[in-house]
Amino acid sequence: MKTIPKIITASLLAVSLTACGGGGDTAGRAQVDGGTFTFVLGTDPGNLDPHFTSLAVTMQVDRFLYDSLVNIDEKGEVVAGLAEKWEATTTEATFTLRENVTCADGTDLTATQVAANINFVGDPKNASSRLGVYVPAGAKATADDAARTVTVTTPTPDAFLDRNVGSLHIVCAKGMADRSTLKQGADGTGMFTVTEAVGGDHYTLTRREDYAWGPGDWDPAQRGLPDTVVIKIVANETTMANLLISGGANAAPFVGPEQQRLTGQRLFQRDVEAMVGELWFNQRSGLPAADERIRRALVQGTDLDELTQVVTSGNGKRARGLVPPGLGPCDGDIAADALPAHDVDAAKQVLGAAKPKITLFYPTTIGPTMQAGAELLQKVWGELGVEVTLKGGTDAEMGQLVGGQLQWDAAIVPLNVSLPSQTVPFVSGPAAPDGTNFAAIDNPDYTAKAGEAAKIAGAEGCAAWAEAEKALYERADVVPFANANRPVFGKGAEFELTQGSIAPSSIRMVG
Repeated sequence: MKTIPKIITASLLAVSLTACGGGGDTAGRAQVDGGTFTFVLGTDPGNLDPHFTSLAVTMQVDRFLYDSLVNIDEKGEVVAGLAEKWEATTTEATFTLRENVTCADGTDLTATQVAANINFVGDPKNASSRLGVYVPAGAKATADDAARTVTVTTPTPDAFLDRNVGSLHIVCAKGMADRSTLKQGADGTGMFTVTEAVGGDHYTLTRREDYAWGPGDWDPAQRGLPDTVVIKIVANETTMANLLISGGANAAPFVGPEQQRLTGQRLFQRDVEAMVGELWFNQRSGLPAADERIRRALVQGTDLDELTQVVTSGNGKRARGLVPPGLGPCDGDIAADALPAHDVDAAKQVLGAAKPKITLFYPTTIGPTMQAGAELLQKVWGELGVEVTLKGGTDAEMGQLVGGQLQWDAAIVPLNVSLPSQTVPFVSGPAAPDGTNFAAIDNPDYTAKAGEAAKIAGAEGCAAWAEAEKALYERADVVPFANANRPVFGKGAEFELTQGSIAPSSIRMVG
């Protein structure tokens, strides 16, 4: 089996997380079998179909319901999932499935079914949001049910082909045949099934007694697993915090100032670093930001250090690139030197003459400081001659933006990825709604350099990926500016995080 570097694979809008520390009130307490794990999320996951989402909250819920060919453990190591072994080049990967894996309805999972998932996502006509993120466009999968193998070939190189394809959630046969059943239900091989779905309020999941193929060498006889998971939707973080402190919930992620109060409660905690500030410009023809001079001037006129401090309440730091530190094999400060330098006079010359009108979108579900950041941009750009209209939006509206259904000129959209290759479909290729290139970026230099980087397997291509990223920054196509800690707190339960989500197999109820 091919040796794989320690990385975490994810590509999520909003917040994508990986565990990097913690503490807890659960130390030394006995694990309790059964019971209910109550998990509070700030927004509704919406459509649960795993092949049609880019939202972190939906990916979290789907992790309870579906498995992938490989898993990433809490240490960032790639371990077995539905596949017991795998090998790959940049253009071909072969996965050998574990024996005796079954779907929630009791039917056997076959190699043919897995191949059907990959072929569905890889076909551009199906418009899956996972196209180009996990499965390259035009990729083809073939199956050998007797040998339990799935072989994937791709017409274009993918430096991380095994990890990307291996991270796709696999839908079973009935769900593939009727995708309408997946919107508020599921058909997968995951540890849990959906027993009740009340949109905007709660989702109740029940653990499968026959589930025995968790990540790596996971032991199905382990202590402390919950029998039931209740996912509550609570928009107000103060209410979320009160639920956690009072024992009305076992886990919740936090992005706002309630973090400080909860830290003082000495709750169980897993800390994560995520991209929280990333600026995009809509480059569709006829819009102000289609002009590179306008984009560069908007960046030049912005003190990104100040914006970072405002958006993160002074607790964050400047983003160094598209992938937050520790999430993947590539690291280094790429953005600082490549982005247009802060130069108010140069910005005023361009913007004062052009006097563009800009609608700035910002997410309202990533903490109250996001509005403060948007208001700072409105003030700074306004002083440079720009008429700025602010538009705050929910995750659903962010989904509309990404889908090409919302009017906007500039937007703060934190796109978290764990591999540089996962950015490619968001910054190149067909513009939304025909693709995931929601800002309609057309940067031939980036496309060429990313194509060359894709031919180099794994971490050996990091320097080439860095050169591709620089091409985006030099033209101000995308501006990553802020990373910050986004802890997940727990009470009465322990857990680990992987690929932006609580790993269901890691949950331990304690008493």
